[in-house]
Amino acid sequence: MSSAKLFKRVPRLSSAGSKTGEKKPAEDKTPANASSARERGIRINKFFTEQGACSRREADQLIQDGRVSINDRIAVLGDRVVPDDVVKKDGAVVPWGNPTVYIKYHKPVGVTTTSERHIPNNIIASIGHAERIFPIGRLDKDSSGLILLTNDGDIVNRILRAEYAHEKEYVVQVNRPFDAAFLARMEDGVVILGERTRRCRIARTGPREFRIVLTEGRNRQIRRMCQALGYRVVALHRIRIMNVTVSALRAGQWKNLTEAERDVLFQALSEADRRAPVRPSES
Repeated sequence: MSSAKLFKRVPRLSSAGSKTGEKKPAEDKTPANASSARERGIRINKFFTEQGACSRREADQLIQDGRVSINDRIAVLGDRVVPDDVVKKDGAVVPWGNPTVYIKYHKPVGVTTTSERHIPNNIIASIGHAERIFPIGRLDKDSSGLILLTNDGDIVNRILRAEYAHEKEYVVQVNRPFDAAFLARMEDGVVILGERTRRCRIARTGPREFRIVLTEGRNRQIRRMCQALGYRVVALHRIRIMNVTVSALRAGQWKNLTEAERDVLFQALSEADRRAPVRPSES
């Protein structure tokens, strides 16, 4: 056997130590501190919910549709962003601002639902939140239960607009026992302030107690409805607004809405936006 056959041909190495003809891996020029900051950032879908732009599910759909960019790069699911990033939806910048606050509060009897600081026992002072928040809607001073507060002005009308018919549920006690006719009349609607209320859902929970679900919010509506039928409300407690409940909150306690609560809430509001008729001023 010749000596030439004892040796295999060894590929010649370039000066960089790689095989001739092979490309060197692209160098990652991202600064180490920027990369680590991005890893600490928040997911792009969470960014949209924190800015009050839309629900997480809607953000995911926007991203899948290619309508979201990060620093002029089309975003993908799972991307994370930091405050230095420029996030756009449909080409318009979604600004970074103070994170929106959405809280639920178990209002005790005696607390007044107002942002006026000079009024004794006002709801803002009772909560003592660090951000400038305001209540979404009202709950009578003599009533107790769930109320939502926020620093997001855009969401208020979306929850309160009557044509959206968002549900609110209450437990009510009246001053004397009632019969089935009372429940039927309440359910069909009662004329108050010159206009019949919308049909509602109602169920007996005791001789003098019932649960009622309204889809409108007139001033002192339940009290006026009962009064029109010869009854006086002695206790009124709101237990639910849309998907958010007062359960697990003690009187006087508040909590931030969970991510799941916010997600369901925003999804319901977006669906209502699509269903609602356009007002003349909006066309």
